[in-house]
Amino acid sequence: MDTSRRFEKGNGGCPGIQCEANREVLCNSCAEGVVTAAHRVESRGIEPCLFGKGGTCCKNCNMGPCQIIEGVETMVGVCGADASTVAARNFARIVAGGAAAHMDHGRGVAFAFLETAKGETPYEIKDGIKLRETALRLGIDPAEKDKTDLAIEVGEFLISEFGQQQGVLSFVKRAPAPRQEIWKNTGIIPRGIDREVVEIMHRTHMGVDQHYENLLFQAARCALADGWGASMIATELSDIMFGTPVPLRTKVNIGVLKEDEVNITVHGHEPVLAEALAMVANDPEMVAAAKKAGAKGINLTGVCCTGNEILMRRGIPISGSFVQQEVVLATGAVEAMVVDVQCVMQGLSPVANHYHTELITTSSKAKIPGATHIQFEEGRALDVAKEITKRAISKYPERGKHFIPVHQMDVVAGFSHETINYILGGRFRASYKPLNDNIANGRIRGVAAIVGCDNYKVMEEVHIDLAKELIANDVLVLVTGCAATGMGRAGLLSPEAMEMAGDGLKEVLEAVGCPPVLHMGSCVDNSRLLIAATEMVHTGGLGEDISDLPMAGCAPQWMSEKAVSIGQYFVSSGAYVVFGPSFPTTGSKVVTDFCFKEMQNLYGGMWDLAQTSNDFANKMIDRINAKRAALGLDKKKERVLFDMAMRRELGSGIPGVGCKPGGVG
Repeated sequence: MDTSRRFEKGNGGCPGIQCEANREVLCNSCAEGVVTAAHRVESRGIEPCLFGKGGTCCKNCNMGPCQIIEGVETMVGVCGADASTVAARNFARIVAGGAAAHMDHGRGVAFAFLETAKGETPYEIKDGIKLRETALRLGIDPAEKDKTDLAIEVGEFLISEFGQQQGVLSFVKRAPAPRQEIWKNTGIIPRGIDREVVEIMHRTHMGVDQHYENLLFQAARCALADGWGASMIATELSDIMFGTPVPLRTKVNIGVLKEDEVNITVHGHEPVLAEALAMVANDPEMVAAAKKAGAKGINLTGVCCTGNEILMRRGIPISGSFVQQEVVLATGAVEAMVVDVQCVMQGLSPVANHYHTELITTSSKAKIPGATHIQFEEGRALDVAKEITKRAISKYPERGKHFIPVHQMDVVAGFSHETINYILGGRFRASYKPLNDNIANGRIRGVAAIVGCDNYKVMEEVHIDLAKELIANDVLVLVTGCAATGMGRAGLLSPEAMEMAGDGLKEVLEAVGCPPVLHMGSCVDNSRLLIAATEMVHTGGLGEDISDLPMAGCAPQWMSEKAVSIGQYFVSSGAYVVFGPSFPTTGSKVVTDFCFKEMQNLYGGMWDLAQTSNDFANKMIDRINAKRAALGLDKKKERVLFDMAMRRELGSGIPGVGCKPGGVG
């Protein structure tokens, strides 16, 4: 492959290289001969298969593959399966794949939590308050139990939900009561976590479930087992174990790599590995070893969502998002990239081999040809982290020609649900009421969530342009995953960015000192958004259910199956979710209409599709405005000057106000 192509600004080259830091690295001579995803996308030069793209290619038995066209009698599967059946099967399998990734992540965190509670790891239970609150939600009485015993009981209880076969997942009960009733009436309340994935795989086997509606109901149930089950378990237990995030300042972009230190990047999604490496990076023994090798110290940075985990808890900078992972290595300045699971490109191995860099895999579930494998075990966390760090230090003297761009940007991250609650009301009046009130009075038009991956298929910086347009229209933006990293690079995650906000939103942000875009964690933390939406409902004034809120969500550059599972659990929870640049059912109008229209009737939430940042913004703002109108918030209220009689009437129903003689007042 010809790698002499220079990705210069404005040359119409590969998508995904709009970031100036990326361009500078790939254009530098130190990257000569290196093949990254940017090169691979450009060299392919072909459109994806329209049958596969639209979800109407069936490979579920050995009579096919069958390419199916909806409405053409002769273009059905050998077994007779039509486009709606095949598209629904494929969609359900995508949801199952994404949910399974989150579920396995959640199970791993739960086992690490239990081992920590038993004193078998170097970690600790940091947030005792959240531990007690979680116990109460699970129906466990924390009274007269010490932290250790309570943590063990909570851990064992939540682990049991992965194999649960009947009943209701505990965190499902956190949803607003009307939402739970909708799930009950439509038969999609998840019974257990793992069970729902197994059932999808069974139903989509050849000759089993052949009704698209029935398949999509099971997809919804599986997604709920992800969002209100495994993902929520993982986030809650991670917070208890490693500390609930609070706002802190740090930096993002490739420029956080250091010229005179041992650069170790940790990439993937598991917080337990990253925490161990963070604990070891400042160990005097390791720092002394680095200095002996000629470095001033050890510089740990994150990539992808593991980066978001340590960013929001420890302030450790992120050097790259998903599309930047190979570019980070192409600087030639990384001694070791340590990976665990999910979103790790196989292309990392040849890029690392081009330099002195050692690529190290740490999970038996995720090995890469050409990489060194060092199995990570929670019970030996520090020993494994030290072994990895020593290997990285030994590589420092071998660093050759390299280039670190100067680009890095200040960000503020760590806006957990608990933090937002505290910022809005303080320790004694923690509440979402100021948010709800400012939505009701119109200073804030509504709330938008921008989540998901970044993607080499997308030519423009949709995340960034969309966020700018939303905040200019007084929409508060919540962001997770690699979308958050991209917005950080663009300066949208700092309080200074409030200058880009509309007058109403800016007025509120100035009062609380927040950025207009709130970083709420990694892609496995999207359950924080579910809890935030639920808290808005419980606070009152904006309807009785999540579907009533002036709120919209989107994944403009989705890449992973996980994004589809996330989108479906939000739709099933009552949210409007816009995907782009494509949607996996478009080969079947029947199934797409069900997702884009009928789900609105069933759940109060629905899917939609957009291409450009302007399309996304228009659709999301229209949805928010429609919800405001339904709540009566679109009507301008005239100011009423109360006379004394009106004031007495107002106070007659309030204890202690306008009481008769002898009353409390």
